Formats: sequence, C-alpha cells, structure tokens
Amino acid sequence: MLLPAALYLLFNLGEASSNGWGIPMATDIAFSLGVLALLGKRVPLSLKIFLTAFAIVDDIGAVIVIALFYSSNIILSNLIIGGLFLGVMVMMNIAGVRNKLAYAIPGILGIWLAFLLSGVHATIAGVLAALVIPASTTINKVSFKKTISGLTDKIDDLKKDHSFLSKKEQGIVTEIKNTCEYYEPPVQSLEHTLHPWVVFLIMPIFALSNTGVLISHDFFNVMTESSGLGIIIGLLFGKPLGILLFSWLAYKSGIALLPEGTKWIHILGVGFLGGIGFTMSLFVASLAFKDPELVTTAKVSILFALF
Repeated sequence: MLLPAALYLLFNLGEASSNGWGIPMATDIAFSLGVLALLGKRVPLSLKIFLTAFAIVDDIGAVIVIALFYSSNIILSNLIIGGLFLGVMVMMNIAGVRNKLAYAIPGILGIWLAFLLSGVHATIAGVLAALVIPASTTINKVSFKKTISGLTDKIDDLKKDHSFLSKKEQGIVTEIKNTCEYYEPPVQSLEHTLHPWVVFLIMPIFALSNTGVLISHDFFNVMTESSGLGIIIGLLFGKPLGILLFSWLAYKSGIALLPEGTKWIHILGVGFLGGIGFTMSLFVASLAFKDPELVTTAKVSILFALF
C-alpha cells in the first residue's frame, strides 16, 4: 500500500491532484479473485488464500485511510454516540446474544448512522460493527446433529391431521430454529443474508454510478496527466512490486513462510492482480477530488489499469 501511494506522490507532489495518493492503495477482492479463478486448478489453493488475505487487509487499510484523511469535519458528539452503540454490541456479544437482527439494528441505525453524521466516513462503521458480531459457533457438530435428530424424531411421533401446526409442533420447530441459530455464527448468517443484495443490487448500482465516464476525443489524453500517470503506475507497478518486496522481507526476516506449492514468480503474478483497484479506488477518487476533470481522469486511469 505504501509503494503505490509513494509512486503517485512522485508524479503529483505539489500539484492540485496530490490528494489522490490513496487511490492506488487498495485491491478489489471480487475482481482479483475472479481473474485468478479463471486459471482453475492450475493455481495452488495457498496462492488463492494469500491473494484473499492481502486484498482484505488492503481494503481495511483503505477504509482506515478514508476515515483519517478523506473525512469531513468531525462532530465528536455523534462519534461518541456511535461508540456507545458499539459498546452495546460488544456487551451483547459477551452476553451470548446470537440473533443477527439484534446486531443489524444497532449496527445500521446506531453505529453507521452516527458515524455518517459525525463526519467520519461511514465505511469505518461497517468494519467496526463486523468486528464485534459473534463469529463462532457455541455448539459442536456432534451435539448439533444429536439435538436436531432428537427434535425431528419428536415431529415424526406426532399425529398431524390438519394444515396448521399444533402448539407442540410449533414448540419443536422453534427449538430447531434456536438450535440452528446457536450453531450458525451470526456474522456468517448475516453475510449469507446480505450477499445476494450486495452482489445483485448494491455492487451493480455502485459500479454503474461510479464508472460513468464520457468517452470523447481526449479520452486517452487524460492518462498522460500527472494524476492519471500516478494512478496507472501506482496500480500497474507499485502494487506488484510492493507485494513482492514486503513478502520477500517478511520471508527473509522469518515473520512468514512462502505459501505451500508457490514460487516467487507466483507471488509477483498475484501482485499484478493486486493492482486491480476498481471498486475501492473509484470510491477513494470520488472522495479525494472535487474537480470533475480530476475525477474523470482518475476513473479512466483506474479502468486502464484494470484492463
């Protein structure tokens, strides 16, 4: 993340476009994994895990950068309110609350709304809320299967001669639902519920609204401007070199091991996929620049680096 930002500033330091240094920092998880998936089984599983891991860290880093450097004037009172809601969710987690709706309501109407009104960009609220939602199961697989089998056996033993459930049947069904709730981690359940909305509605709307670029005779000329060059070089060269360099340093210092079945050429190849900034890069560009021309230049440059 540091190397792409540094390369961008190398071209834009002292310019009006210098505020866009955060644009080439992040990796688009969906696009990069999608490209890697095209290679199928020829790619080691460990390499896919590596790409997923650093892409997630990149996005978290980008969210922190947005919160610290691309947010408007901060209203402390709203930030404190958001912190209180976060504290409530932490206590719910400690108390063993498993209902995902119980976390969604204070997460959206509390933390997200408070952060939005505080001046800190609301993306940081999503990260904080996700961190405090329970991510583990409270019963093991053997106990779960045993309990469910016992409850389904009870249903088989009941005589049912009408369309409505009896009070006893309702009790058994409710107990099955509660058992499933304790087995499925709330954060995973919430992600599963939101996934189709995000993939088929939110992401397409975001992509369509943020990548709208007017194609004109000077379409390619914008990429020769300092901001355009900074973004392209940051994404195409800064990301792969940064990923390779810091991975090598981590390996040489003994902090990390090379993923099983991978070579350094694989790390470099995945590094180029790290240069697909798309979603988060577009998002940062819209926050970094107020000048429509700079925003257009950024969008074209991000798309150029993508393709």
